[in-house]
Amino acid sequence: MRDQWISGSQAIYVKNEAYRPRGEAPGFMAGGKAAHFDRVEWRIMPDPATAVSALGNNEVDWIQQPQVDLLPLMRRNRNIRVAVNDRVGVTGMIALNHIQPPFNNPKLRQALLPALDQKDFVTAALGSEPELFRVPVGTFTPGLPMANDEAIEVLTGPRDLARARRMVAESGYANERLVLMAPTDYPATMAIAQVANDLFKRLGLNVEFAVMDWGTLVQRRASKEPVDRGGWSAFCTTYEGLTVADPATHIPLRGNGPAAWFGWPTSPRLEALRETWLDAPDLAARQAIARQMQRVALEEVPYVPTGQHFNPTAYRTSVQDIVPASFPIFWGARKV
Repeated sequence: MRDQWISGSQAIYVKNEAYRPRGEAPGFMAGGKAAHFDRVEWRIMPDPATAVSALGNNEVDWIQQPQVDLLPLMRRNRNIRVAVNDRVGVTGMIALNHIQPPFNNPKLRQALLPALDQKDFVTAALGSEPELFRVPVGTFTPGLPMANDEAIEVLTGPRDLARARRMVAESGYANERLVLMAPTDYPATMAIAQVANDLFKRLGLNVEFAVMDWGTLVQRRASKEPVDRGGWSAFCTTYEGLTVADPATHIPLRGNGPAAWFGWPTSPRLEALRETWLDAPDLAARQAIARQMQRVALEEVPYVPTGQHFNPTAYRTSVQDIVPASFPIFWGARKV
């Protein structure tokens, strides 16, 4: 209902009485889409503890994505179910600015990999919740057809800080200041950024940890200026697993320079392989090309993958038949 929409506060959805669903069970985005509620109210609660309290007090029925450190509290309430309906997840990553020092130097980008431990990133973001993460993660979403182990040893072999520091020195790094942006209002992403900051420091990089809200980060990451003129060097984020599942939609993997994703990597090899993948005749051919792309990506480092996250959700036990997905699907759900 447009007249009841309040930006940053609420969105109201009303059942379309004229719609007639198919007479079958829903299956993700397919099948019958039966609405069992006349009205759905989507409330924005910025404070995670307030949202959990509202769920426990039966003031709301469902929290889309509760904060991880509050999951034990919710599990102690027999009227709340914590579920992991998201089996595709998101991929955590460190985006690197390829057009400004110091990460315009491919040798310095490569130097990050021998010291980086993806387990450090996922445990910082998700704590002692092993069902909420997976490592190792390469270029494509684990569990989906393009995922592979090509050249993955650069991320899975014994971690070697001394070797990484030697690679930094050999890259010609001259103590240039780098700015790592971190969002204060996304706890999991903030945790990833803190681990990245520690990694940069242990490698001897001159890093400035710039904390800001996500909206400010999104505005600043569009800047192509040097860091002393409001630019940036790196930021951490997560990308939807379905989006980075194959080369057709994998935006961070593009190597088309000024038209690429934030960081603007240029990679003729990745672009040529992507075109070949799009023209490939069958699954086996596409998978073979995906392996080549992963090898190139781990050599040129358009970005650094930090692990796969699965987002939990929580709802009252009175809500049943929720369709498993990484985002709320209202059809099929009902209250008993």
